[in-house]
Amino acid sequence: MSIGLPRKLLAGFIAIAVFMTGDGFELTFLSKYIVDQGFSSSQASLMFTMYGLMAAVAGWASGVLAEMFGAKRIMLIGAISWICLHLVFLTMALPSGSYALMLAVYAMRGVGYPLFIYSFVVLISQTVDPGKLATAMGWFWTSYSFGIGVFGAYLPSFTIGWVGEYGSLWLSLPFAVAGLLICLALVPSTRNEKTEGMSAKEKFHELSRGATILVENRQIALAAVVRVICNLTLYGFPVIMPLYLATHTNGGGAWFEVSQWSQIWGFQFVVTVFGNVFWGRMGDRYGWMRQMRWFGCWGCVLGTLGMYYIPRFFGGNMALMCADAIVLGLGISAFVPMGAIFPALAPEHKGAAISAHNLASGLTTFFGPLIATVLISTVGYSGVCWAYAGLYAVGSLITVFIRPKQPGFDERGRRLKGKGATVLESRKPLESSGELAQPEPECRG
Repeated sequence: MSIGLPRKLLAGFIAIAVFMTGDGFELTFLSKYIVDQGFSSSQASLMFTMYGLMAAVAGWASGVLAEMFGAKRIMLIGAISWICLHLVFLTMALPSGSYALMLAVYAMRGVGYPLFIYSFVVLISQTVDPGKLATAMGWFWTSYSFGIGVFGAYLPSFTIGWVGEYGSLWLSLPFAVAGLLICLALVPSTRNEKTEGMSAKEKFHELSRGATILVENRQIALAAVVRVICNLTLYGFPVIMPLYLATHTNGGGAWFEVSQWSQIWGFQFVVTVFGNVFWGRMGDRYGWMRQMRWFGCWGCVLGTLGMYYIPRFFGGNMALMCADAIVLGLGISAFVPMGAIFPALAPEHKGAAISAHNLASGLTTFFGPLIATVLISTVGYSGVCWAYAGLYAVGSLITVFIRPKQPGFDERGRRLKGKGATVLESRKPLESSGELAQPEPECRG
């Protein structure tokens, strides 16, 4: 815990990394594979868009569901649904050649991973004290990055040449199953005495609060907008960049092979692995909002435009693309305090605040591909990248109006000076008060 990594949740962090390796296998090549099957780039992008829409719904529900029924139980439900629907996608949808079936099954599979990972966010918020919550969230996103980005991107760059794209999709299953088993055996169970006595109507009301809080709390609404913006390229680039960098579709330059693009994208996630831990600690020490405003938003502006213009001016230069991946990776990882900001903005309704965070996290997987789907056929890749960059700039402006109660800082993000300002407050544990359940002291299978 001295480095913000709770020992009792270590198995959960490992489960996230392993499971998301399986979920991330397809990201760097699936859009190109769909196009190679005879479908248009807009159809490929629409699949990711609908996947993101379902992920948004599941992300919204995960926070309160985890509180009402236990984080571990919802994690297991999410993992099992992902595995089952992935099997349907591989054995029925893809071989059928039916776009409608592919779209439906792939979209439904989008429910699985948010239930798995965002329920674990609830468990983190129940376990870690507020003063180190951003650091713990840094470790969470590090686990996520290891899975979906590092292993999920690098491994297919080697397996595609061995078993092809379709075979590589099958190789994601062992990782998803392993993540499920680790969760089943080692992640601690939780219980909430308040919600256990709720009627079905009361539970539905509690679930709906994860959305209504966006209307009732202006600060939460603004934070949700920034949360949607901060990962647009993380889910938009895997849709357009394999086409832009490795084909001539819609004006692409075919400067790189798909395997090279996978390595560039994987390297960016290597950067986020270290960036998540670094920015988590920096945010706790120097202020959450200032970090996101200057390093997060503007780092992403530069990194986003670099991904488009470097190949245009320098061709297939791997060194420069990797340098830009460092800029983009550091920019994306600077947003790690978002997981701590939401409960800090609504301490009386932490579960609903986390659900709002998870809803926004899911919506970014929807809007990232949606922007590409809408713009790619009219303004091309340049228009898509400029749209992303412009939204990051808007996000920087919005952060000025978000003022969470960060331990040791005033509402404007300035460090408080005085005896015990940062120590005593940060050591105060999260109270249940009926809103959040405390995890049981021992792990249970």
